[in-house]
Amino acid sequence: MKTAVFAGSFDPFTFAHQDLVDRGLLLFDKIIIAIGVNSTKKGLMSFEQRVNAIKELYIGKENVDIQQFTGLTVDFCRTVNALYILRGLRNTKDFEFENAIAQNNLLLAPEIETYFLMARSGQGHISSTIVRDILSHKGDVSTLVPQEVLKYIDK
Repeated sequence: MKTAVFAGSFDPFTFAHQDLVDRGLLLFDKIIIAIGVNSTKKGLMSFEQRVNAIKELYIGKENVDIQQFTGLTVDFCRTVNALYILRGLRNTKDFEFENAIAQNNLLLAPEIETYFLMARSGQGHISSTIVRDILSHKGDVSTLVPQEVLKYIDK
């Protein structure tokens, strides 16, 4: 079984994240959405809210699993027997950042490959950081975030 880990803080999980998972399922038998804590980002949603929102989004999807993780992504991959990491790229800046991480991951875990998917046209502008910024100014993010996630943000 080809299992990929899609790791992030997902605060909040956006339509762009959802699109990557959906497209990733065409490449992999199973995707584990690994929710971590990023201490450099100010949180919008609690960990429980993120888990519950993403679980609601994927109700009935046997090939999508949501788990918590801490530490290195490659160590988590080994724990769950995943040989692939799925990452999304919006632009060349993302590529440079993600490529450096992927190269270091190969040094740490040569058996684990990173797959990059480019953001779909019209979604390259979506990021959790931008969603949080819009929300901080009382803006509407309904075109950026799935309804299942929005209802947890409004709580």
